[in-house]
Amino acid sequence: MIRSGLLNPHVLALLARVRHTNTVVIADSMFPSWTGLPEVDLSLVQGVPTVPQVLDALLSQWKCGAAWMASEFVDRGDAATLREIRETLGFVPLGLIPHAALKERVPRAVGLIRTGEARIYTNMILESA
Repeated sequence: MIRSGLLNPHVLALLARVRHTNTVVIADSMFPSWTGLPEVDLSLVQGVPTVPQVLDALLSQWKCGAAWMASEFVDRGDAATLREIRETLGFVPLGLIPHAALKERVPRAVGLIRTGEARIYTNMILESA
């Protein structure tokens, strides 16, 4: 029995399939589903869990080499959330790209983790180191 770290067996199974330079998506509650892309839905209620919470849990047991978010978040999101994400990422570089370009990359991901995140443009693509 797993007693610490990531406990969700579906998230663990998804991360086990991610290899070097593969990507995984952390999505807000409004992000569209993608046909054929495995999805782990962690949403409980609006705002639970958040993207930063899921990011923190993943990085506790998984090595990320790069991350991307929609550049629109800088203008339409809040600075505290962006600061929290940057602090959680630590030395992992965060690229900001247009939301449309972010969505174009989604189908190439190994899978998607849906959160209860209610803040717009908090979606992230994480690349394995």
